[in-house]
This record gives sequence, C-alpha cells and structure tokens, in this order.
Amino acid sequence: MDQLLNGKVAVITGGANGLGQATAELFAKAGAKVVIGDLDAAAGEAVAKGIGETCRFQRTDVSKPEELQALCDLAVSAFGGLDIMCNNAAVPNRMVRLLDDDLDAFDRVFDVNVRAVIRGTQIAGRYMRDHGGGVILNTSSIAGIVASFGVTSYRASKAAVIHASKNAAIELAGYGIRVNCLVPGQIETKLIKDALAANTDPVLLDKLEMAIREVMDSYQPLRRRGMPEDVAQAALFLASDNARYITGVVLPIDGGITAGDAHNYIEKFDEARRRVMAEAGVSE
Repeated sequence: MDQLLNGKVAVITGGANGLGQATAELFAKAGAKVVIGDLDAAAGEAVAKGIGETCRFQRTDVSKPEELQALCDLAVSAFGGLDIMCNNAAVPNRMVRLLDDDLDAFDRVFDVNVRAVIRGTQIAGRYMRDHGGGVILNTSSIAGIVASFGVTSYRASKAAVIHASKNAAIELAGYGIRVNCLVPGQIETKLIKDALAANTDPVLLDKLEMAIREVMDSYQPLRRRGMPEDVAQAALFLASDNARYITGVVLPIDGGITAGDAHNYIEKFDEARRRVMAEAGVSE
C-alpha cells in the first residue's frame, strides 16, 4: 500500500471530516501528496497538520467556481500537478417527506452535490487532458440508487452524480482519464446529524442519531456499521494503477444494501403459515 500512489497529487473536497478525511489520510500513507478543501477551516487545518508536509488545506466552498478552481490550482502550485480528483463534498437536506418538503434547501443541495461535482470533473479533466491523464472519483450514495421515503432532493442529487460520472467516463476516456463513482452506504459520518440539526441539544442529537442508525442497520445484510476507512480503501484501489482498466464503475460500499432486501421473508412466511394453521386448529 505504501507505494500505490507514490508520486501522485490528489485533491479531495470535503476533506476535513468523514469520508474525505479518511481518504486524505490513506492517500498520504500510500505516497500521495494531498490538497483538501472544506468549509470547516478548523477541522481542515487539523487534518492537514496531522498528515504533515505532504498535505495542504484551503478553505473552499465548492459551490463557488472560483474557489474550486483555486483549490485545484493550489495542488499544481504546491505539489506540481493534479493526478487524482475526489469530488466528495456534499450536504444533506432535512429528513422530511415529499409532500411536507418546502424545497428550501433544493438549490444548495444541487449546487454542492451535483453542480460542484460536474464542475470539479471539468476543472480536473481539463488539466488532466493536457498532462497525460488521471483519475476522477465522485462520491454518490446508496440514496442515489435505492428509492424510499423522504429526503427527495438529496436522493435526486446523488442519482445525478451517478449518471454524470458515467457520462464523464465515456467522454474523458480518450484523454486517458478514468472516472468512477463511489456509492457509500450507512457510513459513520456527520451527515445524519447535519440532517437533524434543527435540534441543537447535543445529548438528544446523539440519541436520535443512534436510534436512526439502529433502524438503518437492520436492513443491510452485513450487520456491521460502515466506517469512513471502508470507503477510503475502495477509493485507494480505484485511484491506483491496480484499477487502470476500470472506468465508468458505480461501486457500492454498503454492506450489501443495494444487493436486495435483507429481511428474511422465508422466516416471516413460515411464521405466518404457523399462525394460520394454529388459528384453524390444524396440527402440523
């Protein structure tokens, strides 16, 4: 692993926390020089300091084109290039059903989750086109694959990331640029708390998050909570030359959620059969 990204330069948006932080730290261990951008300046500076001289942080609002461009320019000026672009920054919208959603967050969700991903792909793609190719990794979510109740704007934004990534993979392949899409599942990040942020009591917020995560865990085959490092390991593989023949892939890192319904219906059907037989007085 120590040499997988040796000599590479990576830009990671949303790199101050969660998936972005884990990816930045793992890429640095694998030999890459890393530039991270995030709105959380204190956390971003701490991550960069923890990684050391091979990392730079710049406060970045990815919804602003000039700031995203400046982040990529920093990679070139500080470390001499841009080989890997991770469009990872995202924002949630409130946990609310469709008919109760006033769509007040719609523009912000799409500006950050979709427009900035496409713009980041453009900025990195233009540089990579002129400098021998590279790798672009876009972060979607299982919410972009599996439809369900609520958070419609977020789900729609993450579905758009998947399709945009496939489209970019086709368009940019001729320049030696690989584009793949990471699809995290129930990962321990702060997005759920951000979606619940209307309640500012931190103790109650922790309890609410725990209750919600217990429900989420119940419908995945692997009953282990995903960690940011699980996604970072997938990113490391796709960013490395070990994945040199892989592009246009949409990779779930989700404990099996997108494989299908994890409820044991055979057991439930058997329980229903026994109940009906007992009510009818029929012995088995």
